Amino acid sequence: MDDFERIRAVLLRDRLPFAARQQLQQDIGFDQIINNRGRGRIYRYQGPLPPRVPNPVVRGEARFQRVKVEDDVLSYSGGAGELVGLYVAAHTLDHYSHYVEIEILDIGDLGQICIGLVPDKYALNCQPGVEANSVGYLAESGKFFINHGRGICDTSQSGPPCGIGDRMGVGIRLVDDPAGGDRHSSRVFFTRNGQEVKSFELTLRPYQLFPAVGMQSEGEEVVLRLDAVWNPDDITQMVVDCGEEDWVRLDDIRLNGTILEYTGRGRTIHDVGLAQAKYPLDTTNHYFEFEIVDPGDKCYVAIGLAKQNYPMRRHPGWNIGSIAYHADDGKLFHGSGMGVRFGPKCSKGDIMGCGIYFPQDYDSESEAQLNDEEDDAKGEEEEEDNENDDEEGQLDELLGIGGSDDEDDMLFRPPKRHHHKGKGTKVTVFFTRNGKVVGHKEVCVPKGGFYPTIGMLSCNEKVRVDLRPLTG
Repeated sequence: MDDFERIRAVLLRDRLPFAARQQLQQDIGFDQIINNRGRGRIYRYQGPLPPRVPNPVVRGEARFQRVKVEDDVLSYSGGAGELVGLYVAAHTLDHYSHYVEIEILDIGDLGQICIGLVPDKYALNCQPGVEANSVGYLAESGKFFINHGRGICDTSQSGPPCGIGDRMGVGIRLVDDPAGGDRHSSRVFFTRNGQEVKSFELTLRPYQLFPAVGMQSEGEEVVLRLDAVWNPDDITQMVVDCGEEDWVRLDDIRLNGTILEYTGRGRTIHDVGLAQAKYPLDTTNHYFEFEIVDPGDKCYVAIGLAKQNYPMRRHPGWNIGSIAYHADDGKLFHGSGMGVRFGPKCSKGDIMGCGIYFPQDYDSESEAQLNDEEDDAKGEEEEEDNENDDEEGQLDELLGIGGSDDEDDMLFRPPKRHHHKGKGTKVTVFFTRNGKVVGHKEVCVPKGGFYPTIGMLSCNEKVRVDLRPLTG
């Protein structure tokens, strides 16, 4: 068949039966021939190309080195050399599975646990985010590694650090998400305990990114959840339900569900973190408690009761209108910086509680009205307290200790004791440790009542609070 016959056959093929057209296409070997506007040139025309649907990069098995895998638990097994160990999942992210997370069971010696996304054939001797086209979130420092090359990270990119019990997640936004990236990249986001903390743009698409977990010290252990689901609307609702509305004050303390975390410097007496509940204890809700999840550097945590608008930077129990049981020394503080021997010391895992035995005829509303008469006397006393506090601040400045950044300069010089001039209804405040009553003390209720108050003063302290373990 010469060229003329080929052209004539193509021009007439629509008139041929289907079987004949199919045979003709096989004989010719192309879909259509055109005459380039009469110039005598013959071209093959394929028509518009169909949209390209990339095949996901899927391996049959996960890859890992210096990591021990037992079901969904990953643990470091690199020995004492502290070489990086890496686990890379077998499947990439896609439209249906676009989020994974880990729960930290143990931070080990260094806390170098890192979650992230890496491309195919990623080296198993470096953390996620170190090599090109990868990103990672480090637990110990909260820093992010984004395509920075081996051993380099951008210290300006950081989020909250993570510890035992925290959940770290990584995912990609879907293509139809308005906040997602363009068609040639992926918008990667990281979460901590379900809340998004940072997002980045990567040049790879989801079907090219594998979830990865890095480790680097003995004892590090996590639970890997490749089927995790992240819904920001559900997370927001969960945080509210977990007690965010229960707290009226959080000074240098962050609320994470039911866990309070100290966020202050933890270096001097002026770095106290204070959390105070929104409502005072009464006859229907007369007890609360917390579990020490992490004692931090010194376990300077305290549980107690304080008047409304208790001064900032003061541990509960140090100032008038407060009483508290301190974990580090087991002492009871009642309106004074000089504590008295009271009960055993407390540490990680211990549950400390505080409550009130109210008189049978106690009436919260009547008590509030009676206490109104003491406003003037208390006002004069607070003015005197402020003057004394100013004098102490001037003395600290003179001695050069007020703004010290030295961790060893923990000048615990609690405030002077001021005598309470007013008289209120007396109640019995009691404290517990692991469900057993440690002791009790009779005190006067300040105006407005006693509010559950928690103090912290050293780095990494965490407590899990239950404001209503008992009612009635």
